[in-house]
Amino acid sequence: MKALVLGCAGPTLTDEERALFRSADPWGFILFRRNVVSPDQVRALTAALRESVGRPEAPVFVDQEGGRVQRLGAPHWPSYPPGAVYGLMENGFARLGARLIAADLRAVGITANCAPVLDVPVAGANDVIGDRAYATEPQRVAALGRAAMAGYLAGGVLPVVKHIPGHGRGNADSHRALPVVEASEAELAAHDFVPFRALADAPLAMTAHVVYAAVDPDRPATVSPIVIERIVRGHIGFGGLLLTDDLSMNALSGTIGERAVAALAAGCDIALHCNGVLPEMRELAAAAPDLAGEAAVRAARALGLLEHPPEAFDPVDERLRFEAAVAAALANQPASTNPLVSAVAPAQGDPTEGRARSDA
Repeated sequence: MKALVLGCAGPTLTDEERALFRSADPWGFILFRRNVVSPDQVRALTAALRESVGRPEAPVFVDQEGGRVQRLGAPHWPSYPPGAVYGLMENGFARLGARLIAADLRAVGITANCAPVLDVPVAGANDVIGDRAYATEPQRVAALGRAAMAGYLAGGVLPVVKHIPGHGRGNADSHRALPVVEASEAELAAHDFVPFRALADAPLAMTAHVVYAAVDPDRPATVSPIVIERIVRGHIGFGGLLLTDDLSMNALSGTIGERAVAALAAGCDIALHCNGVLPEMRELAAAAPDLAGEAAVRAARALGLLEHPPEAFDPVDERLRFEAAVAAALANQPASTNPLVSAVAPAQGDPTEGRARSDA
C-alpha cells in the first residue's frame, strides 16, 4: 500500500485508472466536483474506488467545508454556510453543521472530510482563506473547530484539520503561488499555531504550502523537516496522520514525483494528489514509498475511529433547527462584529477545486 491519496478524472473510473489503482494501491482517494453528478453515481464511484484496491475500509476524502468550498451541492445536496457564519452562532451549531455534513457524506460512501479549517486570518492577508475561517481570534477558532471535529466523528467521518501550522497570514493563494509569512516565531506561536495546538489530538491534519521565514526561510512547511519536526510535531504536538496539501498546486516546485519524495522525507505521512491527471499519478506511484512505520500506525489509528457506527441522529428535524439558526444569525449580521462576513456576501469562486488539466 502506497503512502498516497489520489483523485480521478471524472464521475466513473476509466480502465486505465482502475489498472493504476490496482497496481499502485494508494491508501485512499479524494473526490472533487468533476467526480460528482448524483447520489447514486457517487455511491457507485466510491465503491469502485475501494474495489480497485480491494480494501473496503480505504478512506475516500472530499472538501465539504460549506460556502465556497463544497463539492456536493445543488440540486442533490443542501448548501452549508462558510465557516465565518458559525462564528456568529453558538458553538453547538458548528457541531450540528458538521454532523449534518457527515450524514450527507456517509450516505454516499465518503468517510473523510478535509475540514475544519483552523486558519486564523489577519488583516491584509490573501483572501484564499477569508470567510472559510471561523473567526479572527485564535481561541474562538479553536472552540468552533473542536465542536466541528466532534460533529464529524459522531457522524462516522474523519475530520482533517487544515492548514497546519496556519495559512491565515499567507500573502498569496498557494494554488497559484508560494506564500511567504514574515511574522516572528513568537507571533506565530501566539496566534496562528494556537488552534492547531488546541486540536493536537485530531486524527488527521493537512499541511500548508507556506514558507514561515522565521522557522525555515527556504522551504514551505509541506517539504520542510524543520517546520514539521519543530513546529507541527514539536510545539503544536500533533500526533495524528499528516497529509500534504495537494501536490499539484503551484506553490511547490519540482516534478510531481520530486514533490512527493521531498514531502514524505520531511515528515509528512501521506502525499495527496488531486487533479486526476494520469501521467502524474503514474509518476507518483513510481516515486512514493509504501505506507510503513509510524505513518502506518497513525493511518490505522485514524481508520479505527470509523469502526463504531455513527451516533443516533434525526437529520430531518436537526436540519430544520440548523437552517433556522443560520437564517437568524444572518438576519442579525449587520450588527455583527465578525469582519469575515459581510452584510451581503459577494459571489466567490471555489479557490480549492483540484481539476484535471483538461478541465482547467
